Amino acid sequence: MSDVPSGPTTQEEPVEILLAEDNPNDVRLTKRAFDKGKLLNNIHVVNDGVETMKFLRQQGEYTDKPRPDVVLLDIEMPRKDGLEVLADAEQDPELSTIPIIILTSSEAEQDIVESYEHSANAYLTKPVGHAEFKETVRQIEQFWFQLVKLPETE
Repeated sequence: MSDVPSGPTTQEEPVEILLAEDNPNDVRLTKRAFDKGKLLNNIHVVNDGVETMKFLRQQGEYTDKPRPDVVLLDIEMPRKDGLEVLADAEQDPELSTIPIIILTSSEAEQDIVESYEHSANAYLTKPVGHAEFKETVRQIEQFWFQLVKLPETE
């Protein structure tokens, strides 16, 4: 089996990842884990749900930002939480095809149920340890960018 990704890129172009996370330590861990991965990527970080929607809609300071190939979304964020972001994205035909992966510390059954009710593509609980977190990110990278066929970006 080839190591060439079959997802949104042939590695001539980086994978565009939007990380919606308000915890600076989790941002650092996620970036570091993706930096050590196999795929060339650009990670764009926003710190709350309002900024997430602006980025996705390419509004304000994000007008020149690329459409993400995938969104890693925390549930517990200020101004607009991840569940509200999911509901907004689900209702927007321009955004509804972007895969959104919930990556959160919440293990609450209600959060899991509501995430899938609002069309989350996956729900992952953040591991506590650095090595486990790095392995989770590696698996995200392998599954979403090497195995899954994603829509072409415009």
